[in-house]
Amino acid sequence: MMLRTVATAATAVSLALALSACSGTTKDSTDRGSAKTGTTAKADPDAPLRKDLKLAFLPKQINNPYEKIVDDAGIAAAREFGGTGKEVGPSDAGASSQVSYINTLIQQRQDAILVAANDPNAVCGPLKQAMRKNIKVVAYDSDTAKDCRQLFINQAGSEEIGRGLVRHLGEQIGYRGKIAILSATQNATNQNTWIGFMRDELKLPRYKDMKLVKVAYGDDADQKSFQQTQGLLQAYPDLKGIISPTTVGIAAAARYLSDSSYKGKVVLNGLGTPNQMRKYVKDGTVGQFSLWNPEDLGYLGAYAAAALASGRISGAEGETFEAGRLGAYTVGKDGEVVLGKPTVFDRGNIDTFDF
Repeated sequence: MMLRTVATAATAVSLALALSACSGTTKDSTDRGSAKTGTTAKADPDAPLRKDLKLAFLPKQINNPYEKIVDDAGIAAAREFGGTGKEVGPSDAGASSQVSYINTLIQQRQDAILVAANDPNAVCGPLKQAMRKNIKVVAYDSDTAKDCRQLFINQAGSEEIGRGLVRHLGEQIGYRGKIAILSATQNATNQNTWIGFMRDELKLPRYKDMKLVKVAYGDDADQKSFQQTQGLLQAYPDLKGIISPTTVGIAAAARYLSDSSYKGKVVLNGLGTPNQMRKYVKDGTVGQFSLWNPEDLGYLGAYAAAALASGRISGAEGETFEAGRLGAYTVGKDGEVVLGKPTVFDRGNIDTFDF
């Protein structure tokens, strides 16, 4: 499996690195600080990394292949530093479907909860309760509201992802024609942030002959995403391109296009994994797509949670922590930790990667 290659590929979109966090005392201490920090303790960068940490990964949905890769890598990372990890979560990506799992994890007194939020606000109540009990909360992949977690492990800079996908599609269709977006859920923080930057990018003069006609939602479900793709093309038979910034959506859309009369006529771009998309690139359905390494995302999340739970970082801007083989990361604004640079995959490089 290629790891750092994904974060440093020459074709990658340029991004900046930024991070931020907050910390606590012990689980038995009372809440003497804000709901977010649960403490006024200072960080000790020389504190030993605890060996008995319990980390729980809570993905958007338990059967999402992409998030399975992320979580398995985080669980493996926990074993590296002597901790334990597990994955729990709902089978659907509903806004409130994660709440009961958070409540259970609080009762189990996990040291850290790592959550890919289906909705930025629906999970806030129980996550704030967790932080008051000095359970660290790290969002990854899809953020919560900022005061509901201590860190957000962002896979790549949100603006560059959103704008970059529009740039790529624009180049492929000659900056002319109708386009659509096939997203995940309507409340997904990452999707909506990226789509916001897509809309901003489309306002630039170079896109004056491109028109966004529809944002469809497949709810990160394969069959619904397939049906939404079909619906888009029935409603807009002259559609020139689709952007799907979700690994489930882009694979489902590619499957539909590959067996339709629109193959080679409608350009599909977005975010996908090489193993999902390889056959569609090789049969000409898809020219290119992008992604970061999901293993690195889970790995970084585990080490960030461990640094918080061990008291090595407290959230002050400029703090640094070591993330195993990925090296040092720096705490910056709003609790955001940017993993690195996504890669653009195409026929020329896709066989170099296996994830």
